[in-house]
Amino acid sequence: MDRGNNESSSDAESTNKSVNFSHVNTVATGWMLDFMFVGLCRRFRDGKLEEFNETLKIFEAISQSKSLKRNCHKEKILLCAFLARVMHGKQLDVVFEEDESVMPLMSAAKIWSKLKQTVADETLFKKIAVLLLVQSVALCLEKGQRSSASSTLQWFEKHQEFPQKIRVKLSAVVAQMETYDPFLTSYSFQHLQETIQSFLDSYLEENPSDYLLKVATKVVQSQDTEDLEEVTSLDSSVPKTPDKSQQKKRKMKRKLLSTQMTDVWRPDSAKKPRVSLTRLSITDLSKIPSGKSPETSPVHKTSKPKTSIPKKKWTFHLDKYLKQGVKVHGQGKWARILMDYDFEGRTAVMLKDRWRVLVRTHQVS
Repeated sequence: MDRGNNESSSDAESTNKSVNFSHVNTVATGWMLDFMFVGLCRRFRDGKLEEFNETLKIFEAISQSKSLKRNCHKEKILLCAFLARVMHGKQLDVVFEEDESVMPLMSAAKIWSKLKQTVADETLFKKIAVLLLVQSVALCLEKGQRSSASSTLQWFEKHQEFPQKIRVKLSAVVAQMETYDPFLTSYSFQHLQETIQSFLDSYLEENPSDYLLKVATKVVQSQDTEDLEEVTSLDSSVPKTPDKSQQKKRKMKRKLLSTQMTDVWRPDSAKKPRVSLTRLSITDLSKIPSGKSPETSPVHKTSKPKTSIPKKKWTFHLDKYLKQGVKVHGQGKWARILMDYDFEGRTAVMLKDRWRVLVRTHQVS
């Protein structure tokens, strides 16, 4: 056994002498980036947001290596930044830009325009660009935010190019607040995800990134399940059923770690007042000097200490939204009503409680 170890050690020493380690590091880092890239594509395909965010955190750390100089690496970094914004597309309060009015899908559209040379099919490129536009507006309408929908459309007119007929149709939909217009249905969020997935499939086929994945798969297939469990076990000495005091400590620790998110690649939904997150720079990576890694977190905003948030009062307009919602959907459909109007961060339970107050005070029958 010792002899085998000595032989392996001598082989490693001879390899180190004959090959520049920095070159080895560059190759290995590229493999690791590819492996995490494939993992992100799979998480995106399966719609697993939490696992996507965990993988994204590792991808971000690897992407900051100065050894990643090739254009394909820069391309994959941009693609993952794009996927991150689409994955959080429905969370309108998530911030990726300095301008907090730029919602996730709007930011995704900015990155997508920089990936034009990456997409071989020009028709597919334009289709995804239109889907990003339509869904950016549609999500605002679903939340009952007409002014935001109008501002979003104006933002796209200023920053992006798209067919005139699309602009005219969207303007009419926004003016009439037609949340369930067939036009919006044909450009649904699911359609956006599926179209992006078809692009990823063709991209991975043309740019194989699975070397490390194949090697790891062979290792797993060659080892027994028990061996793998033993290797991946963090600490076999830790009891499986800790006492209540240990459970309490662990819960508190998890809570403390999760209350503040400062990672740009995996932003947390920021309830009002908004919390600006660090973000990936979407500067054209081709302009970055060779040997320098892109700045993935260019700005950090200092978080203010938490203060108790005063209870929000129900205004005449909010009561009006609630009454209209009940008239359209009926009592008990609070979640549905919540989607039609902007209740300024209130929950379905809050809507139910407010309706009880209105009934009790004879403001509604």
